[in-house]
Amino acid sequence: MNQKSSITNFSSISQLMRYLGQSAPLHPLIAFVDYNQTPINSFEAGVKISLDFYKISFKDKFSGQVKYGQGHYDFEEGGLAFLKPKQVVTISNNFDTYEGFALYFHPDFIRNYSLGKIMNRYGFFSYDVSEALFLSEKEKHIISDLFKTMTVELDNNIDPFSQDVLVSQIELLLNYSNRFYNRQFITRKNVNHKIMTALDNLLNEHFKTDNGLKNGLPTVQIVSEKLNVSPRYLSDMLRSLTGLNTQKYIQNKVIEQSKDLLSSTTLSVAEIAYKLGFEHPQSFNKLFKTKTNHSPLVYRQSFN
Repeated sequence: MNQKSSITNFSSISQLMRYLGQSAPLHPLIAFVDYNQTPINSFEAGVKISLDFYKISFKDKFSGQVKYGQGHYDFEEGGLAFLKPKQVVTISNNFDTYEGFALYFHPDFIRNYSLGKIMNRYGFFSYDVSEALFLSEKEKHIISDLFKTMTVELDNNIDPFSQDVLVSQIELLLNYSNRFYNRQFITRKNVNHKIMTALDNLLNEHFKTDNGLKNGLPTVQIVSEKLNVSPRYLSDMLRSLTGLNTQKYIQNKVIEQSKDLLSSTTLSVAEIAYKLGFEHPQSFNKLFKTKTNHSPLVYRQSFN
């Protein structure tokens, strides 16, 4: 464990277990902890921590309010939260980080398996803790059974097949989580549509100003920060609802705005490019032709 810039970092699962007052893990690269059964030395609210390994938390209930976008919502159902290595989190009062169950596994545990090569497919490891996966009763039973199965495997004597079995169980857990997140994007339309409406308003305000060249094109990072959601969550949510990730969603909005300007104003193509936020008109021409199969000038001429 080391502290740098007020961030407490744990480089190994064993270090974290010692800090929390838990027994040493049976395997140095993976551990399962039932925080309901054993007392722990928890962190104080406000402390920033990072782990050099993955963490999946499973809780029967989330207490308090959960932040989605710029709103807060009360949830009673339980769910899953995910942390990737080096992700900095701040311990809060709303989420007791150490309650329920937790699975920890080091990247080295899966490195020589196919799972280690496709971890970027599981985008929820890049979500904020507040963007947790909330589970139905049926889903909770599925996840609970998976956790119990992994616990039994970890309690057995380690043999040449143990790692193969555990990695396959982790991959199954992640695949179920992908399915359940997709369901959550669909069933929580009110929450997600508010985020989409806020995004549209943000882009419309950008186009209304005459500071396009100064401000540049809206980026995924900038709009995510203004919407107070993680970039990966926003892209996954938009893809689920519209078929487009955030970058393509923004590009489509840019093209729609450029069509309005080309058809209803006498601004030159270069002036429109600068107004929208392009540094070089050539970049605008290239994007417009890619999206419409026509150059901006040809599109304008179609209205004459």
